[in-house]
Amino acid sequence: MKGDEMTKVAIVEFNGDVSESMQKALHLLGGIGELNKPERDVTIKVGVFYPRSQQYSSVEVVGSIIEGFSESPKIYLAESDNYQATGSERLQLWKALFTERVIPFNLSEDTDTRIVRIAKDEGDLSVELSHILFKPNVFVSTHVLRTFQHGMVLKNLFGLPPAKQKRQYHKREIFRSIFSDLFEAIGGIDLSVIDGTHLYWKYGNLRVPMNILIVGRDAVAVETVGVTLAGFKPEKLVILQEFVKRGLGEGDIENIEIVGLHFEEIKARAKAALKELKAIVAAAPKPWSPREAVDGLIRNGFFRPPHRRTREEIEAALAEQDKRSKGRWSVIYTTLMRRIKKGKLNRTKEPEGWVYWTE
Repeated sequence: MKGDEMTKVAIVEFNGDVSESMQKALHLLGGIGELNKPERDVTIKVGVFYPRSQQYSSVEVVGSIIEGFSESPKIYLAESDNYQATGSERLQLWKALFTERVIPFNLSEDTDTRIVRIAKDEGDLSVELSHILFKPNVFVSTHVLRTFQHGMVLKNLFGLPPAKQKRQYHKREIFRSIFSDLFEAIGGIDLSVIDGTHLYWKYGNLRVPMNILIVGRDAVAVETVGVTLAGFKPEKLVILQEFVKRGLGEGDIENIEIVGLHFEEIKARAKAALKELKAIVAAAPKPWSPREAVDGLIRNGFFRPPHRRTREEIEAALAEQDKRSKGRWSVIYTTLMRRIKKGKLNRTKEPEGWVYWTE
């Protein structure tokens, strides 16, 4: 909301019954009557990049969102393909919620699409987006509370384009604006829910319990509250500030009316959780990094002529260094392609397949 009117974000606690807490949050916001109607379907964009990390809204939280839309004829749980797995495969995480009314929907398989233009200042890219993302459908974004500078419910929009590989959107200026471009293209986010069951570290499954829900109609305000609790200064986050610059929501924490739990109390709890999380991270084994592993091979001359390394040789060399690299070819391949783009590696196709080498 704009002007002097305060934007409401509800923060509620739960200790078992998530549905009751969600109902309380929606009530504190004044209800969602204009969204919960028999003539409006609902699309819930769940955020799940890598299922093993467990950084995605729980079955209970997504189920409580579904219960809030009791009048809606159809509810789509939506995700697109990525290089980890297909959208359909990752949506199986919420299989317990599927019914004739609650439908898993792979955005990458939809043939009923609409072409939209994004990144107009950077070459004007065309993207085909699924018909279920547009109004009059209600669009809901849900993700977890995490210490990730690119965000939560707004970053979740990155899963709307159907392409399995989304490298073309990682160019600096495109990446800064693609989220707000997509937001405007679909007509905005109608309801945002941050699942604060845990505060997660930005990578992996390191987490500390919080047991809160952060819910609001203004997605930018919800994101602002979430990143503040995760230890960030909203004014320093480029993606969030792009939304603010375009007037797409409230990014000043002082202009957000937080209802439910007292914000200073929750900030103190989040600060303690963040301190505990950092201690866990400091004590944990260093996570395996495909970037460091591949760069190590390059530095050690693994790719130098006369060697031209095959996929099998690369996988074997990395597994010898660290067994955690096994089964991770997709991220290894992405790293190799980035090194090729930077001129650190070359590749060509030979009879035995693609090979990689340095000059």
